[in-house]
Amino acid sequence: MPRDAPPVKAGPPSARQLSRAERRDERRDEMVQAAIDAVRTHGPGVSVAEIAARAGITKPVLYRHFIDRADLQRAVGREAVALLMGRMAPELDPKREPAELIRGVVDAFLAGIEDEPELWRFVVHHPIERAPGAEVVDDAREQIARLLATLIGERLRSLGLDSGGAEAWAQGLVGMVESAGDWWLERRTMSRGALTDYLTTLIWGGVSGVLGGTPAAPSSLRLIERDAGGHHG
Repeated sequence: MPRDAPPVKAGPPSARQLSRAERRDERRDEMVQAAIDAVRTHGPGVSVAEIAARAGITKPVLYRHFIDRADLQRAVGREAVALLMGRMAPELDPKREPAELIRGVVDAFLAGIEDEPELWRFVVHHPIERAPGAEVVDDAREQIARLLATLIGERLRSLGLDSGGAEAWAQGLVGMVESAGDWWLERRTMSRGALTDYLTTLIWGGVSGVLGGTPAAPSSLRLIERDAGGHHG
């Protein structure tokens, strides 16, 4: 009598559905990348038709993957924020001296918006769908502010100082740098390095006043002090 054939192991019942879902997510990611490329080419006022053309599909196909234009904008915004945070994350090292950390974070942010000006404008100043993208920018601000608040709070506590203002200071620093960067991106009246120095000096003035016995002022501050002395002399 022939032996029974070994049973065939059936895959999980949802394997086919998972595969379709994964492919759908993959297609959506491809469309987001196409949208980013379209923004870089056409600017923040890019149309859905231009995005679809960049992806090599029609608008109806695009809308199979996104609820509406706002949904697409949010997806692009999240990717843009991830790119910016990827630049800034290496600079947020709590072991660095405060002045070095401040300068590194400021310069990384400015470098990010300088390299991707149209993407930044699309996320922050979209001419049509401003409101739906606002929470994406708020999320980015909140991520950065939380990291800074943690670092500031830890440094204050290590010095035996009150850390109650750490979160407020962090929010203020993020808002100031973002506003100055936005202005600079439109005006370009100075180099990125000069703006980084000015902002670092301004921020350091407040931070050093709170931290007290901290390391020497950053080179940007010493340069400004020397220039001022030269002008008086």
